[in-house]
Amino acid sequence: MRQAQHLAIVGELRPCSATTHNTGLTVGAITGIWNPWILLENHSMVNGAIQKPGENAPETAVVRALGSRSIVLVGMMGAGKSSIGRRLAGRLRLPFIDADSEIESAAGMTISEIFDKHGEPYFRAGEARVIARLLDNGPQVLATGGGSLIDAHTRALIGEKGVSIWLKADIEVLLKRTKRRTDRPLAEKIRDLLPVREPLYAQADIVVQSRDEPHDNIVDEIMAQLPRHLGLAAEKPS
Repeated sequence: MRQAQHLAIVGELRPCSATTHNTGLTVGAITGIWNPWILLENHSMVNGAIQKPGENAPETAVVRALGSRSIVLVGMMGAGKSSIGRRLAGRLRLPFIDADSEIESAAGMTISEIFDKHGEPYFRAGEARVIARLLDNGPQVLATGGGSLIDAHTRALIGEKGVSIWLKADIEVLLKRTKRRTDRPLAEKIRDLLPVREPLYAQADIVVQSRDEPHDNIVDEIMAQLPRHLGLAAEKPS
């Protein structure tokens, strides 16, 4: 893996974070602006080495059926995309990638700082480019930002290169999980954003209810639906 380069933002070089190095994200320098990111061909797994499941395991069949496609988690902030995504990736022995973390690592800023400095349209344009490049690195489990599906091209790419899973959560659950968050600029607008975004999330291939119970249970439900969506025969009990 080549060493990730530094990013120049308004003349200042900022070092890339460990997440950038782990995922093989390389960022070019363009004077005076945030340059969203050129991905290397082979990114490595976040959270350690990948161990392959047994040849006949259901997880192996799912990964084989995915081919080069990614499992793409969509939904509102607070739905549990990162936490559930890490567990799902561990179950499948696939890399887990968080698009928001990649954006922050590449930009050398938090998402709130990007919003404050450049505004939401600028952030969304960069987010779309990051997700487009990440989707070329499947198979993986990819957690997307809550507003990423606003972009029609992003929706089309996810449909082409991924299997999308909507982690659907009730408004009360979302508010409980995000009420103390200060790292996402739109957290206080969840009540307004949810009815606008839900029709976009509802286009996902699989819908699973995210709720306040162990996330491994949610992963179990995803693993029950993935084989059916991928056209795999259900395992008969022995």
